[in-house]
Amino acid sequence: MGRILIAGCGDLGVTLGQNLHAAGHAIWGLKRHPADLPPTIQPLAADLGDPATLARLPPDLDFVIYSAAASGFTETAYQTAYVSGVANLLRALSKAGQQPQRVLFASSTSVYAQHQGEWVDETSPTESESFSGRCIRHGEQLLADYPWPAVAVRFGGIYGPGRTRLIDSVRDGSASRSPGAPIYTNRIHRDDCARVLEHLLDLPNPQRVYVAVDDEPAPLDEVLCWLAAQLGAPEPPLASQSPLKPGADARGNAMPRLRASKRCRNARLRASGFQFRYPSYREGYAALLAGAE
Repeated sequence: MGRILIAGCGDLGVTLGQNLHAAGHAIWGLKRHPADLPPTIQPLAADLGDPATLARLPPDLDFVIYSAAASGFTETAYQTAYVSGVANLLRALSKAGQQPQRVLFASSTSVYAQHQGEWVDETSPTESESFSGRCIRHGEQLLADYPWPAVAVRFGGIYGPGRTRLIDSVRDGSASRSPGAPIYTNRIHRDDCARVLEHLLDLPNPQRVYVAVDDEPAPLDEVLCWLAAQLGAPEPPLASQSPLKPGADARGNAMPRLRASKRCRNARLRASGFQFRYPSYREGYAALLAGAE
């Protein structure tokens, strides 16, 4: 079976690593402090932002999955995680004479600039106005420019165990609904994220980019009201003002974070044979609420 490195082995990486180990692969998890990794994943203490720590990668790697996350929502953190980190790892692999059969990159739908409910897919322009989207798109391009086969997987909003912000906001009463046009959101359960990456490792001839979201882009208000009904909580109240235009505050000043509204198509992923365990937010959140994870 394969020898696989998961670079940036956090929550998603651990879930993926355990699945891959169960399938018979040898797995290494790279992170700064790997002592908390399960015994099924071999620890590799290294910092993707520090090239000197990447000199002792496992030899003869068959596959590499890059699933690092930024340490915070700042341009410096995103530059380190998705640009410098990618470049450092690629150089280390190349310097060691490695020839991976495939490199997967856990990307994001934030690479898209569309914010008025448009439908997007793998062929849509990627002209994000945010530093986060630009840095992630830069990381995609770095991988695409290397001679090894690379696949960028653009995940929507990931939820699952430990990622219950929306549920918590409805439960504690801090959630509110936005007046005006629907704000479309796109999600994927963490377990389906891991299964997507495993699927694309096994796929004989994958394409270079996949949008990885569930089957149902949904207005945020709809999701909030559905959660309220499941929790027996009051419907979140309607906010007093319309949502601000993405990229500007009420005075037109630039804002550091955008409120996106787009509808992402997963047709390419579906056509590759992938089947979702949680095809919409209803199944995924119902499992979380029932404690089925």
